[in-house]
Amino acid sequence: MRGRYLHITLLSIFVVAVQVITQITDTTYYLTQLTMAAYYSLVILGLTLLMGYAGQISLGHAGFFAIGGYTSAVLTTYNLIPYKEKAIVKVMASMGMLQMREDLYGGQILNLHPWIAFLLAIAITVAVAYVIGIPVLKLKGHYLAMATLGFGIIIYRIVLGTPLFGEADGISDVPAFGLLPGIEVSGDMSMRIQNYYIAWVIVIVAVLLLLNLIDSRVGRALRAIHGAEDAADAMGVNTAEYKLKTFILSAVFAATAGVFLTHFNGGIGPSEASVMKSVRYVAIVAAGGMASIWGALTMAAVLNFLSLRGYFGSYDDAVFGAILIVIMLFAPEGILRLPVMKNIQRLLRFKPSEGSDGAS
Repeated sequence: MRGRYLHITLLSIFVVAVQVITQITDTTYYLTQLTMAAYYSLVILGLTLLMGYAGQISLGHAGFFAIGGYTSAVLTTYNLIPYKEKAIVKVMASMGMLQMREDLYGGQILNLHPWIAFLLAIAITVAVAYVIGIPVLKLKGHYLAMATLGFGIIIYRIVLGTPLFGEADGISDVPAFGLLPGIEVSGDMSMRIQNYYIAWVIVIVAVLLLLNLIDSRVGRALRAIHGAEDAADAMGVNTAEYKLKTFILSAVFAATAGVFLTHFNGGIGPSEASVMKSVRYVAIVAAGGMASIWGALTMAAVLNFLSLRGYFGSYDDAVFGAILIVIMLFAPEGILRLPVMKNIQRLLRFKPSEGSDGAS
């Protein structure tokens, strides 16, 4: 317990240190990519829980990201002024569920408040994950992977071919997300530092939630399912319920990231729902270690930052594909669990090498 909070504290200190260093070196422009990397890391964390602990693979999490982002984008950009005399719109306005703002051309727009859009996005995600999860999670292995891949392709084709979602152009002019008075998620350069901290606070809260979940009775049940599902079922673990709830929770993580990143970027495009995005998420989870929250978070932050900064150039997708192949061939438990890393951990813990298997 104490070690868990110590690691959270160290992560918090590191986040602050990075911001201070960029301030001192006049490189605060890095914070934009670090903020985006934080939101993508949120997807990775949810997928780590699903894959590393429940033992369920998903190649459709980009679809859940898109559901969150597109739902919030549509609801906060759709102009309700033509319907302002309708009873339901008046009721919503009186309850503070709507907001008036200016568009890019100075015109007035009446749209749903981002908080309401966020809650609806999460509700829709939960409903979709529930409906998809019940039949899909009965599958195993490559059958499950193909089923979730099919779901991701369906979402991608829907957002790419639907006028409401902007088709190939996506949706732009998404307003800032006012979390609290004076605190909002937006791409405004003057609020770059604030948005950096908002994103990483959300990630830290997510990590704390997952660590507590993993160490709970639920976490033990998930590890039992991952180790031997039939044996866990025979011991009275409701495997179907645990797998479904884990799938839904990981989908909520992805949708939450989609909502916040959409408001930060001021828009969203169909590339966020692409199959390659889902492959990237799986590759990063594999690189960090299927059952390693800290390993997955580290690889998510580093690889997404490098990708967003354009270090991989036009070979970006190829790099992530190669990472997945190499990890599966040479380090199926993740880079941080290679023998050399395990030996370093033993030295740091002052434990004899023959008395520990390095597992955590």
